[in-house]
Amino acid sequence: MTKIDFLAEAHALRDELIAYRRDFHRHPELAFEEMRTAAIVAEALSKLGIEVQTGVGKTGVVGVLEGDEDGPTVLVRADMDALPIHEQNQVEYASAVDGKMHACGHDGHTAIALSVAKLFSKYRSQIKGRIKFVFQPAEEIGAGAKAMIADGVLENPRPDVTLGLHLWNERPLGVLGLASGYVMAGSSELYIKITGKGGHGAAPHLAVDPIVCGAHIVTALQSIVSRNVPPLEQAVVSVTTFHSGTASNIIPSTAELSGTIRTFNPEVRDLVSQRVQEIVQNTATALGCTAEITVEHSTMPVYNHPEVAGRLRKIFAQFIDDSQFDTEERTMGAEDVGLFMQDIPGMFFFVGSANEERDLHYPHHHPRFDFDEEALPLSVALMSAAIADYVLSEV
Repeated sequence: MTKIDFLAEAHALRDELIAYRRDFHRHPELAFEEMRTAAIVAEALSKLGIEVQTGVGKTGVVGVLEGDEDGPTVLVRADMDALPIHEQNQVEYASAVDGKMHACGHDGHTAIALSVAKLFSKYRSQIKGRIKFVFQPAEEIGAGAKAMIADGVLENPRPDVTLGLHLWNERPLGVLGLASGYVMAGSSELYIKITGKGGHGAAPHLAVDPIVCGAHIVTALQSIVSRNVPPLEQAVVSVTTFHSGTASNIIPSTAELSGTIRTFNPEVRDLVSQRVQEIVQNTATALGCTAEITVEHSTMPVYNHPEVAGRLRKIFAQFIDDSQFDTEERTMGAEDVGLFMQDIPGMFFFVGSANEERDLHYPHHHPRFDFDEEALPLSVALMSAAIADYVLSEV
């Protein structure tokens, strides 16, 4: 029975790991366009002797590594899509596609999962159960997990635990975010169309101004978090677009607004959604307008099961000093991995990847986002050790 040094194994894969990451970074693909990335993933898994299924959730890839003995099923999720951002980094592996870049670390996530698959393919005879590698499209638009689930990714076999990670420029290299409970918010999208009566800008009394109505709505919506949400709960309501009008002397007939709602607690989400509906409709009525409003719930909150989180903290202690554990790391950012974890206990952890000294500290979704690649082998070791605790007969 072989005792595995996961950190040594990960560092042995370092060159290939970085090469994968840089290749994906140079060739970013947006949501549901990840054909090249998916093809590389599928080919790499097949060469490892892993059973591969493609086209899951349109462009997703699933690889199942079966052990020689029966046991639990561990789902390992990695997202593949990039963002519609023009990269400003001057590096050899900068995006070769104008207007698209990996500005959130998904190139790293995909490379990490491929390396974990390669590592475990060497120890198939020690696996009791199976590892289900899920390479997901369209995380950035909150649609990929839903599409893969609709195609049966959580069945045949159904996972016993879900594991995932995020390279995290909010924290320096080596710091781990390992909180229990809610760690990422659920996301809801808000769309409002206000209809008034157009007219001349010099005669507002003959018009019904949808811009004034929209401005009142924007202001009133900010009262929801401060006056309706319980103080010990968290929520965000942000109006992020406001489009109306064509000229300085014309009062338009319509105005369109959109925004986002972020919550941890589903009950708070429902409360906020109800108050948004009431405020929009009643404000529009009071100002002589009509309003159409749509609230779409796109992702669920990400909930780390306390038992799984406690188990992983003990495992990770062999790699990271206790001072580098952050057990309070939470964000109002959203991640559709929460759908995989809704009914399946799991853990989604953050691996610090920023390095101020190397100017690798720009935030996610910034045109100069990049991360310290030393986070890659560490992430492979961490994820591998976590998986091994569930499926290897000896680690």
